[in-house]
Amino acid sequence: MLQGEQSWIFERKPVIVSTATVVGPEEGKGPIAGDFDIIHEDMMLEESSWEKAERKMMEEAARLAVKKGNLSKGQVEFYVGGDLMNQIISSSFAARELSIPYIGVFGACSTSMESLALAALMVNSGAANTVLAGTCSHNCSAEKQFRYPTEYGSQKPPTAQFTVTGAAASIVRAGGVGPVVTSATIGKVLDLGITDPFNMGAAMAPAAVNTIQAHLKDLNRDPSYYDLIVTGDLATVGKDIALELFQEKNISMASTVFDDCGLMIFDRETQSVQSGGSGCACSGVVTYAHLLKKMKEGELRKILVVATGALLSPVSYQQGESIPCIAHAVSIEHKGGTT
Repeated sequence: MLQGEQSWIFERKPVIVSTATVVGPEEGKGPIAGDFDIIHEDMMLEESSWEKAERKMMEEAARLAVKKGNLSKGQVEFYVGGDLMNQIISSSFAARELSIPYIGVFGACSTSMESLALAALMVNSGAANTVLAGTCSHNCSAEKQFRYPTEYGSQKPPTAQFTVTGAAASIVRAGGVGPVVTSATIGKVLDLGITDPFNMGAAMAPAAVNTIQAHLKDLNRDPSYYDLIVTGDLATVGKDIALELFQEKNISMASTVFDDCGLMIFDRETQSVQSGGSGCACSGVVTYAHLLKKMKEGELRKILVVATGALLSPVSYQQGESIPCIAHAVSIEHKGGTT
């Protein structure tokens, strides 16, 4: 199953039988709003804190994914998930309510594909037949933890990104109807010395390019194999840097569509989101709601989703540490179009 240095081939082709996405009000004003399952108009979700609201979204997405998969909670053998909060409390507290055997993971904003890759690995190896993969983030809880509380109203530079409020969940099974997970490339941690938490795109772009390069090398593929290669949270700054790095490494992206989830979820012309979206939920909700819908409709047949994550913490930032970053790639293909 190991292919090359850091990639897995999933011979059994685990199936994504269902997905569910829950988002907040700003995401509900964006260009792909019609693809989300639930849009909340209240950032608090009638809870007493932003952290509790984030946890509630994760619970909603998880339960809805199980329901849409025509399953009972008892049929889900494992839940793999994580988020941005200290000690991944949103996912862990949601797991407390879901009462499903739980594997907590932290990859910052790369968690959406980290959890999906691990779920596919478990199903492919026979360690499980049905696995729930999920992640979540909340704009206000992330701002509170990593930058400044929303009430403070601090001005952000153009390089800053807007953390997506939302939760995304998928059910991965050994069989069924839906797109299949064919491979995954686990990224390496890269740190180019960037210390500005308001310039995450620049920090994460090298990790995204490194993982894509490794994926193409391990699987002996050209970018043209995919209809779409999409990164998670690079937004405008990071995407431009990634394109420059591809040129330096002689990787031509002209034969495929290269995009970023942080640019797809918001309209930067009409929404105050600085350079674009970020957060654990960013690549999760865009992939599970928008991209898989395009696969179902036949517009896309093979996609590579490369979720990017900045592995800093409030403590590391306050101590002047630079920002280590990682990216995990998962290839998803239409069941009738696999090779």
